[in-house]
Amino acid sequence: MVKKCSFLALALSLAALCGCSSITNLTPSHYARSENGYYRVEAEWRSNQQAIRGDSFQPQVVVGFDKYPMRAIPMVQDRWEAYIPAKGDQNEIVYHYQFDYLKNAFHQPDPDSKQSSEYSLKIVEKK
Repeated sequence: MVKKCSFLALALSLAALCGCSSITNLTPSHYARSENGYYRVEAEWRSNQQAIRGDSFQPQVVVGFDKYPMRAIPMVQDRWEAYIPAKGDQNEIVYHYQFDYLKNAFHQPDPDSKQSSEYSLKIVEKK
């Protein structure tokens, strides 16, 4: 019993040190077709990892092989946005988010990255 409790305490300690990060998609699943062909996507980044360098974020939206940089939303913490293009007749955009960043390490910062799940944005005709 003591070994099980020790193991559980060790596992919880490691989890607390490693921390966790999450990316939440805040984009609606449907947009009315825009005249300019660009659609706004938004994500929220959450992390309790102490080693992440906050000034090193390079978030982007990945559509196929194309990457579009995201920018921080002013006056809203941990929110990022980008505009992604769609061809005139395109009815769906499949995308995911990728956050690249640096983590503090002993000698020099280590690069790291987190990707979200894939999402689908449906483009519908205006009524």
